[in-house]
Amino acid sequence: MADTTTRRRVCILGATGSVGRSTLEVIALHPSRFEVFALTAHQRIDELADLCRQWRPRFAAVSGAAQADELRRRMAADDVRTEILSGKRALEELAAHPDVDSVMAAIVGAAGLAPCLAAARAGKRLLLANKEALVVGGALFMRAVEQGGATLLPIDSEHSAVFQCLPADRAAWHRRVDHILLTSSGGPFRSRDPESLHDVTPDMACAHPNFAMGRKISVDSATMMNKALEVIEARWLFDLQPEQVRVLIHPQQIIHSMIVCRDNSVLAQLGTPDMKVPIAYGLSWPERIESGAARLDFATLGGLHFENPDPRRFPGLDLAFDALRAAPGATNALNAVNEVAVGAFLAGTISFTAIHHVNAQTLDSLAARFGPQNNLDDLLDLDARAREAAQRLVRALAR
Repeated sequence: MADTTTRRRVCILGATGSVGRSTLEVIALHPSRFEVFALTAHQRIDELADLCRQWRPRFAAVSGAAQADELRRRMAADDVRTEILSGKRALEELAAHPDVDSVMAAIVGAAGLAPCLAAARAGKRLLLANKEALVVGGALFMRAVEQGGATLLPIDSEHSAVFQCLPADRAAWHRRVDHILLTSSGGPFRSRDPESLHDVTPDMACAHPNFAMGRKISVDSATMMNKALEVIEARWLFDLQPEQVRVLIHPQQIIHSMIVCRDNSVLAQLGTPDMKVPIAYGLSWPERIESGAARLDFATLGGLHFENPDPRRFPGLDLAFDALRAAPGATNALNAVNEVAVGAFLAGTISFTAIHHVNAQTLDSLAARFGPQNNLDDLLDLDARAREAAQRLVRALAR
């Protein structure tokens, strides 16, 4: 039985996003197990203020001083005694705070790397919903996990599924696993004529068939760049070679991922498509607790469909494998240029199909600069140079 006399203190990085809110929903089911210690947000002050009123965390953090002042004003009016911090350094301090037991890393993009590294070095239970920490950080991040003695638990549903299917003994993984299959819904354009993708609008790209997500993540789902980044994440999480990570489209999103063993047995994790399941598993591992997700009803499920991704619709997948096989730094650059390209598409500056053009051409132009990334400054320097190169290309393509 778990010791519930002491509640685990949880810091949620990115509390106002979908993963952050789902984490709070799971915590609400288990008030004797978990305490909300710190909440952070970028600029959603209204939403963060509401969460602070409800949860009364010891700390809250926002990106800038002006936002912090506004949050303090609102908290004072409601007599909420949460201490308000601001700036990037505040996120690192909270992630590594000595009173924090678990860190939910749900900040989207490369901005989440520094606090993830801080949590890893401080030996926290790190619930990783920020795939960019591994896409950008790679070997550096995994070294921080090992050296800090952190417990790294994947929260992306696909990686959580793989983790749940693997034996507890990490040393046995390579002896048992031939390859893994990451499943994908295929997004809104799974059956669309590739020749018509040039005309896709931001609203069309953000209309995911199964989930309501942020606009950047929704576009990544439409291009399957989210799956491309997950391929890179899986390579590092599970210490696999690129050819051991494969992608399969599964529109129903009932099987969240599979491992194919060396004897050709296939192990899969199934469930309704609800992020609260991997969140609950990460919070409670190695136990299992109530998640609040709906139970899967096999009698009404119907058929399950699978297909290989069409490289004409989803060229970003091949780009991810190319980046994994390239010199160190290529995956970092891929993440950076994709953020720029998606931002330009959402702003109406470039077309949907130009996202891949920007990603591929910018990576090609930077190839000679790739090399070892020995510290966070190296990672951030390459990230900045990749963004500058991508922005130059976006300006040249501006329509």
